[in-house]
Amino acid sequence: MAKTRPQAMKPNDGCVWITGASSGIGAALALEMAKQGWQVAISARRQTALDEIAQQHPHIHAFVGDVTDRAAMHNVVMAIEAELGPIALAVLNAGIYLPTALPEFDATIFDRTFEVNLTGTINAMSPVVPLMVERGKGRLALVSSVAGYGGLPTSAAYGASKAALFNLGESMAMDLAASGVGVSMIAPGFVKTPATDVNSFPMPFIISAEEAAKRMVAGLAKGKTHISFPKRFSFFLRAINMLPRGAYVRLVGLTKR
Repeated sequence: MAKTRPQAMKPNDGCVWITGASSGIGAALALEMAKQGWQVAISARRQTALDEIAQQHPHIHAFVGDVTDRAAMHNVVMAIEAELGPIALAVLNAGIYLPTALPEFDATIFDRTFEVNLTGTINAMSPVVPLMVERGKGRLALVSSVAGYGGLPTSAAYGASKAALFNLGESMAMDLAASGVGVSMIAPGFVKTPATDVNSFPMPFIISAEEAAKRMVAGLAKGKTHISFPKRFSFFLRAINMLPRGAYVRLVGLTKR
């Protein structure tokens, strides 16, 4: 029997830690959560970029760290808890998108994508999960993508890493439930960020990073296990993923022609 059912976290439960917060969704989320009364710890590799975000609100605090370095993530978590108190909510947002250009096959694209998107998430979880379990409360939020629902053109590496995050998050939600620690999986669609600015293909229902942050905050405030947006795009992708796999591949493959 669970000691306590995982709950949504509130500012009086502790601080929020956001990785990949030097730009895009992470930066917008940091500002939105600070406005909601949270003490916000932000992490990324670039000190200057983090400082620029932190200067925009007194509740935002910069902690430099590379998610691909597990020891660095341990040091970051220890520094955050020493300065701001317990991490009640960890939004593991750091990620990269490296498009594949098949049929030319570059395995290093997959290596780097998984190093950041999947292993980087695990490295961040490594120090914070035991602390949450010991306290009997907390919430992990893994930022995946609607690209993780099924294969998409040019997304062999990115989509596979994001699909792995869904599986990871669901499994962790089951394994951690009895400890009182909750897990949320966040699946954004197209969001206008520096990463999407380079895309040359149509991006239906694209929204701003600020709007994405508001939707994430709303879902996390309710303790949702799955937070996806924009709703119409997310629903469409989940619906077509119910097709037989051969039909799905043929249908989605037409978008590349």
